[in-house]
Amino acid sequence: MSLPPPCHRPHLQLTWSDEQTEATGFLVIDSLLRGVASGGLRMRPGCTLAEVADLARAMTLKEALVAAPGERYTPFGGAKGGIDFDPRDPAAPGVLHRFVAAVRPLVETTWAVGEDLGTTQRDIDCAIAASGLSSCVHAALRYVPDGTEAGLARVTAAFAVDVDGLGLGDVVGGYGVACATLATLAEHGEHAAGRTAMVQGFGSMGGAAARYLARAGMRVVGIVDRDGVVVDPAGLDVERLLAGRSSDGRMDRRGLPTVGVRTLPRTDWLDIPADVLVTAATSYAVGADNASAVRCRYLVEAANVSVRPEAEVALRHRGIVVVPDILANFAANSWWWWTLFGDIGPDATEALGLIEQRMRTLVERVFARARRTGEDPRTVATAFATAQHDRLRATEQAAARTLSPVA
Repeated sequence: MSLPPPCHRPHLQLTWSDEQTEATGFLVIDSLLRGVASGGLRMRPGCTLAEVADLARAMTLKEALVAAPGERYTPFGGAKGGIDFDPRDPAAPGVLHRFVAAVRPLVETTWAVGEDLGTTQRDIDCAIAASGLSSCVHAALRYVPDGTEAGLARVTAAFAVDVDGLGLGDVVGGYGVACATLATLAEHGEHAAGRTAMVQGFGSMGGAAARYLARAGMRVVGIVDRDGVVVDPAGLDVERLLAGRSSDGRMDRRGLPTVGVRTLPRTDWLDIPADVLVTAATSYAVGADNASAVRCRYLVEAANVSVRPEAEVALRHRGIVVVPDILANFAANSWWWWTLFGDIGPDATEALGLIEQRMRTLVERVFARARRTGEDPRTVATAFATAQHDRLRATEQAAARTLSPVA
């Protein structure tokens, strides 16, 4: 989990109370670059301001870590929104619309927002339209080099691209997680063939991660959704499960084989040993209460802040390698910006190729320093991201001083 250092103070924090329900909403703008912060809006029961602040800080680091010279897109700051409400409640759309309406001035000028846990991009777009804005990334559009119309046309076209039955927007995040996993194995002298994986969560992130790990030769021996755990030591048929997956990430259990496959309660998700555990569901999934039950050699954070700091320390002491969220799951966010700004077109081969190349480069860089210094991967990735963010901010401030009139 990417927690801010003790001296760090977010740029802005606000709390909203819904007048029609018991819902409470939060927005944290952790940092600004070029006057803009990027980050999604989640909805889940029990969401807190502290959680949203952790997520916003992770967005700052994730944005900065991926930056590369010569690209049209240069990072924004990090932000996150969260609403403490059940997204399955019939009142949820109204809650979402009212929250977005309340923070509309910030969406218009500062916060580029997208989907997150408990919301879909369609949900966000409907709420944005109801607020009177034309785009969820309105605050960023002034920086698109070839203009708003061209940038949004690329994004619209990219979301229409089909990748073996799934939308490109639904596979880029999990593809990046799979690339992070494979690159991490390579850094430890291992190959995917014959290795096993357990995936917690079967939404867009977990589903695509499972697909591409299986295609790389790994046996996906278990998948967790809201209804429980599906296990097969010989390897699940991920493509069949994806074909029958519901819109909210649930597996269709009616066609499961009667031999070899078994189902378990959701609470037993850590009982299945695997070489790799992908946490692709909720934040804070692994904490002090269950870290001792983790049975893997590599834990890959596909969900933001899914491992609490105290749990990560315990895992490290057991020799378990944790690939942090800011490294493992940047692909969906970066793909959005690369496409909007024109670094890539609405093309699956181009998008997945850049994700793989960037992920491999960053994983190699992080583990090279970790081996050299003895630091853990999160410490290294955070240091790289912080240094990059500070350089970008210093450059921005220097440019502003140059343009300021002399007194």
